[in-house]
Amino acid sequence: MRILDNDNDKKLDTVGLFLTKEELIQLKADIDSLIQNPKNQHTHLSSEDYQKEITVCIYDPKNLEGLHDRCKFLIEKDE
Repeated sequence: MRILDNDNDKKLDTVGLFLTKEELIQLKADIDSLIQNPKNQHTHLSSEDYQKEITVCIYDPKNLEGLHDRCKFLIEKDE
């Protein structure tokens, strides 16, 4: 597991998520979709006003093809 603060380009070790029931239902559907079709690689859950976003990515540590360089570095070095 890797957590990236995109705004500050900093890795995080812990994060809290506070979601409405509707947001949680959408996140679950998005995660189920990633499990069924991992070629999609990631999904975005946005707040109603699009000011907040959660990106969930599925990856294989042996094959990081298609990921952004910063994401590859985070996965490989945890930095």
